[in-house]
Amino acid sequence: MTRGRVAVFAPSPELTVTVEQLDGQPDIHIHAGGQGVWVSRMIRSLGVDVVVCAALGGETGEVLSHLIGVDLKVREVAARNGGYVHDRRDGARDEVVRMPADALTRHELDDLYEMTLVEALSAGVAVLSGPAEEDAPVPDSVYERLARDLRANGCTVVVDLSGDRLAAALAGGPAVVKVSHEELVADGLAASDELRDLAKACREVASTGAGAVVVSRASDDTLALVEGEFLLVSSPELTPVDTRGGGDSMTAGLAAGLARGDSLVDAVRLGAAAGAVNITRHGLGSGSGDVVRELVGRVRVERWVDA
Repeated sequence: MTRGRVAVFAPSPELTVTVEQLDGQPDIHIHAGGQGVWVSRMIRSLGVDVVVCAALGGETGEVLSHLIGVDLKVREVAARNGGYVHDRRDGARDEVVRMPADALTRHELDDLYEMTLVEALSAGVAVLSGPAEEDAPVPDSVYERLARDLRANGCTVVVDLSGDRLAAALAGGPAVVKVSHEELVADGLAASDELRDLAKACREVASTGAGAVVVSRASDDTLALVEGEFLLVSSPELTPVDTRGGGDSMTAGLAAGLARGDSLVDAVRLGAAAGAVNITRHGLGSGSGDVVRELVGRVRVERWVDA
């Protein structure tokens, strides 16, 4: 089977410092983070080649260049990457401090866009991910341009965004949209988190040209609109350790499946299994490809009629 390849647009990865408790003593973990990094880790775990397209700068960017851990295409910039320190010693994730990323200059942004365009067209599948901050280091219009230009040139575009970034990406016509039910409601696309309201929102999103809209619903079944048909996707029941990152791993499974040549339905299955595995681990975007592949067969997909 062809391994496939995915390009992940991760404009501004973050440096993450997490303090855990180990045998009564503080245990410090330092990693590269941010949505695009977490997505890329899971894609690689699933046996699919991945390249991250990112801007790195400042002391945080220098450290991140050694931590991301997958194939990396970098535009070195003057802007600093962001970062945060989280304290999890009491079991909860308490944010101690967050440093936002600096905005990119016009020339830095042009170079990052060009680099991403080349890598994504070469890969054939692209994931457009967002930075954590509302005040992003890149303008929302970049997502519309990338989605439109990549799709027009035969690249399959997967987006996992919210708010104005999602609206911009939808204007570009992505192939697959992954979003949470909470984001649909918060963005005013769904009147409530009831299935029928979410289904109506899916149809609205799909009207932009997306072949699949996948709505994660926390512990409830995932709702997916695939080529005009609604599906309810039930993941295997596993005891959660940290629910953060489950949606990003689902996005990774979707992209990895498409890169391998899977059908949209099979890609949704793989995404559901990857998301289920991630919540059993402390690390975001982590998990063994072996266990994901084992769980794929336990994902139940049923047709749902929006009556």
